[in-house]
Amino acid sequence: MSSAHQSLSKLPENLPNAGPYQFGIVVSEWNEEITGALLKGAIEALTLAGSKSELTVIKYVPGSFELTAGASLLLQNKNIDAIICLGCVIQGETRHFDFICDAVANGITQLSIQYNKPVIFGVLTPNTMQQAIDRAGGKYGNKGFEAGVTAIKMAHLFSA
Repeated sequence: MSSAHQSLSKLPENLPNAGPYQFGIVVSEWNEEITGALLKGAIEALTLAGSKSELTVIKYVPGSFELTAGASLLLQNKNIDAIICLGCVIQGETRHFDFICDAVANGITQLSIQYNKPVIFGVLTPNTMQQAIDRAGGKYGNKGFEAGVTAIKMAHLFSA
């Protein structure tokens, strides 16, 4: 079912405690208004679930294309249990959007397989800035928050 008309930005009742895990977050500086809101949402989810903020490592990269390289750098830290990649690529008039989104999605998937650690795709791919705003704390919740919840679930799964 599409999440087009729903907000999933709340802690699920059965969410594991995030306290035992260390998280890394890689944030694109491009579309900073949106990615900053996504970061705020991710940190909120981790904190509400018991994560210790001093254990969360945050790195910034210039754009969404560089998220993969930033995540790879963080994955070299053996103490990090899950990485959250946050970015926003807004559809334009050229195929640039398709190339960037495809490269980032594939890169994140490959890193997760290569390092056997969860690397979470928290990259918005909207058609318009308004759609991005709606998903970065607007009427459809905060997809950064949802990425934080996903990171907790996956860190727990990988630790079992």
